[in-house]
Amino acid sequence: MDLYFSCSLTGGRQDQPIYAAMVTHLQGLGHRVLTEHLASPTVLAADSALAPEAVYQRDTAWLRDCDAVIAEVSTPSHGVGYEVAYALERGKPVLCLARAEVRVSKMLTGLRQPGFTFAAYGSEEELRAHVAAFLAAPSG
Repeated sequence: MDLYFSCSLTGGRQDQPIYAAMVTHLQGLGHRVLTEHLASPTVLAADSALAPEAVYQRDTAWLRDCDAVIAEVSTPSHGVGYEVAYALERGKPVLCLARAEVRVSKMLTGLRQPGFTFAAYGSEEELRAHVAAFLAAPSG
């Protein structure tokens, strides 16, 4: 399955180790992560040479081409919110994950659209269980 992994970049990178573990896990399950570079600790430097329009064109193309979106939303991000809405408007299944102790926007936690799942996790095992359930669902 081709997956679009979404996470905070300019909003903060404190969860980068979680992002890296998620991407590695998804790839270990045999999925192609179109945005695997987002889990890298050097992504901001790598993408700094790209014009905003180039990033938008690249990322929206990946969103249109992916089979599903998995977003880590513990750190608020305008870009992640936009990507979630963009994917849902195109009928893509979306899983939003957040650490259990963080406060997440009610725009996400209150969303009841078909194909959308929000889950909180307290451990890496719990995170993996949410991912497995999402990917096993007919729309995921």
